[in-house]
Amino acid sequence: MKESLSKVMRRELVRGAGHIMPGVANALAARVVEQAGHKMMMVSGAAVANTYLGMPDIGLVSVTELASHVMAIRDAVNLPLLVDADTGFGNAINTRRTVKLLERSGANAIMLEDQTYPKRCGHFEGKDVIPKDEMVAKLKAAVDARVDPDLMILARTDARAVEGFEQALDRARAYQEAGADFLFVEAPLTKEELLAIPREVPGIHLCNMVIGGKTPLLPREELARAGYAVICYANAALQASLLAMQGVLRHLNEKGSIVGIEDKLMMFAERQKVLDADKFKELEKRYA
Repeated sequence: MKESLSKVMRRELVRGAGHIMPGVANALAARVVEQAGHKMMMVSGAAVANTYLGMPDIGLVSVTELASHVMAIRDAVNLPLLVDADTGFGNAINTRRTVKLLERSGANAIMLEDQTYPKRCGHFEGKDVIPKDEMVAKLKAAVDARVDPDLMILARTDARAVEGFEQALDRARAYQEAGADFLFVEAPLTKEELLAIPREVPGIHLCNMVIGGKTPLLPREELARAGYAVICYANAALQASLLAMQGVLRHLNEKGSIVGIEDKLMMFAERQKVLDADKFKELEKRYA
């Protein structure tokens, strides 16, 4: 019997594994991530908000909109998916529904955070967090709601920016006790803080490398030695594509042609390979 993707993710996420996890906004980005050889990916809430709405990550995407993105991504790729479910879209009862909906949509792990609703990007100013006990209740609801026991629940705390580093660690311990399978302390401010988290709260940890964000960028090897199971680059693909689009479109506006920067674009044939066009040609022949 083939091993489920949720079981694969649970097996792979062990202390010190140091897996790189790119974030994606849609099925196209997910195809690129898979073809680049990565073992897992994250459906980034910020990336979905930026690409789908053209707006910042301030809690504007609905749970049904998120689920539709997850379904499209699941149809496109065969890798484990961590889905960013923000605050669970409400209280503990809402969180139950969110987990059930996202699991049916194809999630293999679901991230829940302790910000107030509506949330903000973890590297924005002006965040606030709910009481620790309220988040514990949400996590217990999430654990109860999953159908597949291998589906993992990731507990994220944004308390570093609100209550300080020690309180963030205290929350991580409480969330672990509530049943979270792995942990994410968002936006530590120094290298010392970042490396201390897996040591101070033994368990399975994710860290997020945000280019231009509050947390120092460290190499994979150093983060793995510190104990991190997974190193997330939630918006690296999005930031790269935005910069590339800006450059090409500015050139096109100024010069009136793509001539001279053809090497900045993927050629038509290569694009069809990314989209697995040959598979659909074969299906057309089969059903013709």
